[in-house]
Amino acid sequence: MTEPTRIVIVDDHPMVAEGIQSILESYDDIDVVGTLSSGREAIDQLDKLNPDVVLMDLNMPEIGGLTATEIVLERRPGTRIVILSMHDNPEYIASALSHGAVGYLLKDVPTDEIKQAIDTVMQGETYLCTGAQGSIAPKQGQGAREALTEREQTILLQLASGKSNKEVAHVLDISVRTVETHRKNIKRKLGISSTAGLTRYALEHGVLQGTGARL
Repeated sequence: MTEPTRIVIVDDHPMVAEGIQSILESYDDIDVVGTLSSGREAIDQLDKLNPDVVLMDLNMPEIGGLTATEIVLERRPGTRIVILSMHDNPEYIASALSHGAVGYLLKDVPTDEIKQAIDTVMQGETYLCTGAQGSIAPKQGQGAREALTEREQTILLQLASGKSNKEVAHVLDISVRTVETHRKNIKRKLGISSTAGLTRYALEHGVLQGTGARL
């Protein structure tokens, strides 16, 4: 018999989290293993709860859904994260996907669509709710430079200040391989091939002047 899909719901509005939980608990093939109220809790309890899918609110205090998504995926790359949001703005959706989310649901979707999203991402596919479909296409083909995510800015700050991959990994409590992946993505996004180029970019764009390193 197939094990139930393990779900964690992360939302700082208890009524929303409880409502989704009650919906999902009606399905025999789903096990809601945790309802959390912040991105920080999601990160701290990740190993304990061992979710297959995280339903992640976008806007939360301290650590928002996007940064939490990146950090969760650094630590457990196989986790599927579906963003829950009230926003159907294409920029929100594209940003969520660029941070590693594999799904995007508006909070007012029909209850059966939440289950459909979970089933879809468990099959290795991306799920965008009806209100979000087609929203990621407009920026493609315009040649615009991809923006760095907040986590990538943090990595860039560390690298540009002279730290090695190993030192950055130690500071941020992630693996060296994860730092290397971030470094590669930063270079690709910025069109920069050398560490000196990264440092120069950081200086020119004020990354080294203060507050870019929010974890």
